[in-house]
Amino acid sequence: MTTSVNLTNHFLIAMPALNDPNFFHTVTLICDHNEEGAMGLVINRPLDLNLGEMLQQLELETANTPLTRTPIYQGGPVQPERGFVLHSPAREWEATVKVSDDLALTMSQDIIHAIAEGKGPQHYLIALGYAGWGKDQLEGELAANAWLSGPADKSILFELPVEQRWAASAALIGVELNLISSDIGHA
Repeated sequence: MTTSVNLTNHFLIAMPALNDPNFFHTVTLICDHNEEGAMGLVINRPLDLNLGEMLQQLELETANTPLTRTPIYQGGPVQPERGFVLHSPAREWEATVKVSDDLALTMSQDIIHAIAEGKGPQHYLIALGYAGWGKDQLEGELAANAWLSGPADKSILFELPVEQRWAASAALIGVELNLISSDIGHA
């Protein structure tokens, strides 16, 4: 199987019947999709960790108290100790991958320092870990109807409350998830 569709900068929306605890009712932004596989960040799984606690662990300070309450997300089950910052605009930092013309993924601490100093990107989502798929794995899961996919929307990424992101992502492509049965193949 070859990659015929590039899902970079698309939402991957878990179908209601997807019971994998890592992805149950999740929305994942696909940050890179090519013939070797795919990589993305789950955008609706906040951890019991906020930016203030992360800054303390990194021995950084900020004068912006509201900033410290920013949630940190569980980006996926792969390398949960590694940090990622999804941000807009797509400015270059030490280790940045362009997702779209106005969205990027940075994996270096310089962006965290800039955020703490009030010099970071306008919009950002910080995650620990990522979701990854090997060659043709995501395509197989899509063919098995484990996922829906549709173009990403920055307002869902950065503005919508986390508990609304799953349904809102599906609504972008005209799907109401609460109307989809989790029982398939039973007449």
